Amino acid sequence: MLFNYIKVALKVLGRRRFFTFISLFGISLTLVVLMVATAILENVFTPRAPESRFDRVLTIRKVSMRGPHFTTTSEPGYGFIERYVKNLEGAERTAVYSTVSQSVIFDGARRIDAQLRRTDGNYWQILDFEFIEGGPFTEADNQEGRFVAVITDDLKQKLFGAGPAVGRTFETGGQRYSVIGVVPSVPISRMVAFSSIWTPIRTLKGRDYETKMVGSFGAIVLARGRSDFDLIRGDFSQRLSRFAFDDPARYDRVIASLDTPFEAVARGILAGSIEGHEAATLRAILAIVALLFLTLPTMNLVSINLSRIMERSSEIGVRKAFGASSRTLVGQFVVENVVLTLIGGVAGLLLTIAALAVLGRSEVIPHAVFTVNLRVFAWAMVIAAIFGVISGAYPAWRMSRMQAVDALRGGAA
Repeated sequence: MLFNYIKVALKVLGRRRFFTFISLFGISLTLVVLMVATAILENVFTPRAPESRFDRVLTIRKVSMRGPHFTTTSEPGYGFIERYVKNLEGAERTAVYSTVSQSVIFDGARRIDAQLRRTDGNYWQILDFEFIEGGPFTEADNQEGRFVAVITDDLKQKLFGAGPAVGRTFETGGQRYSVIGVVPSVPISRMVAFSSIWTPIRTLKGRDYETKMVGSFGAIVLARGRSDFDLIRGDFSQRLSRFAFDDPARYDRVIASLDTPFEAVARGILAGSIEGHEAATLRAILAIVALLFLTLPTMNLVSINLSRIMERSSEIGVRKAFGASSRTLVGQFVVENVVLTLIGGVAGLLLTIAALAVLGRSEVIPHAVFTVNLRVFAWAMVIAAIFGVISGAYPAWRMSRMQAVDALRGGAA
């Protein structure tokens, strides 16, 4: 029976090409937008090299000190991380890194703009960069303040051309560094991994940063497993409850949290206006937007399908006259619509692959790689099937209520 429904559906779609084109266009366009948006979100949040362990990473990016009349919010300082984030219970390893700063390199009369991030040795143990040349610097290099650097392949090409880079030097910020490693360029969407130059923290000029509670640093805490997140956060909260304020007259409260990458982005977008519920709120907002985006074309398809089915009133009347039940007719038309939407889903998938290829080549997010994986494809097919059922069920139900005589006369139920 189902096979016969599918055969009829394909013949009907070929016979009514205008309705078929309009329906396929709406379905495929909707799926393209949703799948491209999903691919971009996956590029930002899905753990992948060099952040492939980030499914068990917590990060701290903001610290807020508050009092009756004063509030200071900033990235955490190095001293804050050393005192309150290092060696938390349940943590396998903790790394400290600076925020990215602009760096200028002069090669003769040529100016090369780059981004510089300073890290400790643990940074290279948590992130899994693939080294094209050489390797990372160690914690010993950091503690000794050695002027060594890891650079990206893009920067290496600009500085040294096609030849080897390890062992060669460059100068930036009045300091000369020796290249010890080269890694593939990282997209800016990888907020912890992104940079074009990495150097040891202790190559900073001066040591006043070591005691500051706020500054321009961040930390990543690698848990033994996601089940240890609560343990790590609990220990962190206990430490903050004993926070030593430099100026108790101005500040009496400190607010900071260890977040997953998604929670950190949600907290940044919603700016703490609903403190403690930012991630859940952002998920709800994304779900509502997706639902509304799906609802509008679905309602449009309902209208198109109602017109398409009512055009076939004489066919419906003949089938009813020969004993076809309402259930049989509803089943046939729902199957027809599901076939239509699945074809639209496949078309949407192919268009998405093409759109992501164009997006990748456009360098909107430099060095980003956008892919459609099997999970996204499966969800696309599920969405397409839901489209088919929702947009076909109501018109089919309206059609099934039609009396055979009315249908043969071209009337409506």
